Amino acid sequence: MLKHLQEESRWLLKHASNVTSQCGEDGIISAALDVLPDRNGWCIEFGAWDGRKYSNTCDLITSRSYRGVFIEADPYRFRDLQRNRDSSTHILLNAFVGFGESDSLDALLAKHDVVPSDVDLLSIDIDGNDYYVWEAVHSYRPRLVIIEYNPTAGNSVHFVQPKDPCLCQGASAAALVKLGHRKGYELIATTEINLLFVYEKYYPLFHIPDNSLSVMRDDAHCPQIFVGYDGHVFLGEADNIGSISLPWHGLKLRESMVQVLPKRLEKFPANYTRLDKFIYGCCFGFQRPKRLLRRLVGRSTNS
Repeated sequence: MLKHLQEESRWLLKHASNVTSQCGEDGIISAALDVLPDRNGWCIEFGAWDGRKYSNTCDLITSRSYRGVFIEADPYRFRDLQRNRDSSTHILLNAFVGFGESDSLDALLAKHDVVPSDVDLLSIDIDGNDYYVWEAVHSYRPRLVIIEYNPTAGNSVHFVQPKDPCLCQGASAAALVKLGHRKGYELIATTEINLLFVYEKYYPLFHIPDNSLSVMRDDAHCPQIFVGYDGHVFLGEADNIGSISLPWHGLKLRESMVQVLPKRLEKFPANYTRLDKFIYGCCFGFQRPKRLLRRLVGRSTNS
């Protein structure tokens, strides 16, 4: 029953294919655009890189003759972008898209009246403050929004990094879905790294029976952490217990690196010997000073 519901709800994934995108987004976006009426042929993408690498809009430019706004903060990448995109057709901006009054998307495009407020697609990929950047968009209501999320967070995790341009932690899928609802958007597809939303008035056109995150996205691969009765901390990914990956760094975090208790104290507390309790008090008593003080006061009173 669940599998059938997932197949019906995820029908856009059947169209997944890559031209320059990473995880099938080109084909999914194309299929979603085919559903929308009265398309205006405009898209916005940031960070645009060179206009091709990992781009979610390049295929729209080449196969559908779209016009675009391409924003890239890095000056070297921006020079590559200028070589790959005709500035007489597209709007190219060497700028950092933020979430303040002076650097939000609204502010950056204030002088470009040619850009319709309901562009067909907005692609957000800045490896960090994506959540806050979308949150700060008010003057534009794109029909489709594709936005990167942190794929290591499970569906039940609501996480948004601090509002800090220097951080690169991202936001969980659940947090972005909640933001989307607040802004009037519905989830219509998920890939390994991106969520695709449609403005709510177009959502019925997609005939998705259930767009809840638990139906639209598998999260069994996400890192898990749990604790044994004896206090041992377990790390795992799917059926591989023992470590979790730091996928962008090519490293692994192993269980031995995160244990809180010394091996001797990995027991159910009711089974601690007097020596175990003494060792525990020496190691961790000062982490719970009130409890330690009560015990010390109690002992001095008794004596």
